This record gives sequence, structure tokens and C-alpha cells, in this order.
Amino acid sequence: MFDRELMLMLLEGTGDTIYMTLLSTLFGYILGLPLGIILTVTDREGIRPNAVVYKVLDFLVNLARSIPFLILLILVIPITRFIVGKTYGSSATVVPLVIAAAPFIARMVESSLKEVDHGVVEAAVSMGAGTMTIIWKVLLAEARTSLLVGVTIALGTILGYSAMAGVVGGGGLGDIAIRYGYYRYQTDIMLLTLVVLVALVQIMQGIGTMLSKKLDRRRA
Repeated sequence: MFDRELMLMLLEGTGDTIYMTLLSTLFGYILGLPLGIILTVTDREGIRPNAVVYKVLDFLVNLARSIPFLILLILVIPITRFIVGKTYGSSATVVPLVIAAAPFIARMVESSLKEVDHGVVEAAVSMGAGTMTIIWKVLLAEARTSLLVGVTIALGTILGYSAMAGVVGGGGLGDIAIRYGYYRYQTDIMLLTLVVLVALVQIMQGIGTMLSKKLDRRRA
């Protein structure tokens, strides 16, 4: 079972999974963070209420989040082919992962920012702070611990999505589990990939928890 070929395959699969997870999370936050901020700011209790903008973005986010990831993988095949040039492999999987992650991240960001004490925001407004100043120096600064916890949750969720992509040749550990554990009935390899996936989630969770505790101490 634990021969050199298998270990190299698992090592490569682990690298591909980490690559997909980190890159997708990065681009997911590039899209999702601004979206979450806009949702918070334009809400009826936000600093710049705008019912039209909020309702449109709220509908689009809910719509995107309601699509199961495996169906989304198929729906965005034309987009994936246009951007990457192919529809299989770890790089191609990043495209649907980002599309799935962005609305999820936007909701988490919105939730974190709405946890900020309204009194702090009102104080900044009364002192004449501009919208961008309030966003950067009040909302994001006060919610940084919650936002970091959100990053940890996002990493674990996207890691799970990347494993699902193995069904359509997405690469990584999920692809190994499907090819060997399902199609070839090699349950031992499937269980081994499961152990590695669980270990990755635990490591990411541990790092996120450690960093959030450090930030809490600094704030204290």
C-alpha cells in the first residue's frame, strides 16, 4: 500500500489541493470582500443605505449560493475553457471554485462587519469621517478577528469543494479518491486521501485559531 509511487501521487495530489484552495480563496476574497462591504454599507442600517443596490446584490449572492457546486462545475465549463483553455486539472478547477467561493465569502464578510458596535460607527460619523475611512479604520479594523475566523472557514469549505471537483477530473486529492477509491474499488487509497484532507483542514483551522487569538490579545 505505502509504496513510493503511491506516496509521490499523494504528495502531488496534496500540492494540487493546497494550490487550488489557496488560489481560489485569494481570488474569492478579491471578489467577495468588496461585495460584502457593499452589502454592509448599502443595507438599511448601513452608513450609505441604498435599497436598490442592496436588493440586487442580495438576490445575486443568494442565487449563486443556492447552486450546488457539482452543478456549478458543469454550468461554468464554457467560462473555464475560455479563461484556462481546458476544463480539467487543478488550474481549471480554480475558476468554478472562485465563482462558488465569492458569494459565500461576501456573506461571511457582511456578517462580520455587521457585528461591529454601531456606537463606534456612529462616533466616527459624528466626527466627520468619510465613507472609506469608516470602512477601513472602523469596520474592517474592528471586525478583523471575525474576518480572520471567516478566512479559516472559507479555506475549509473551498478545500471540500476542491475534493468534489475530482468527480469531473478536477485534480488533487479528490481526483485520486474518485479514480482509485471509487472506480478501482481501492478503499485503502480513498481512506488515505480522506485522512490527508482531514489533516489539511485541521492544520488550517489551527493556524486560523492561533492568529485570531493573537489579534484578540493585541486588541485587549
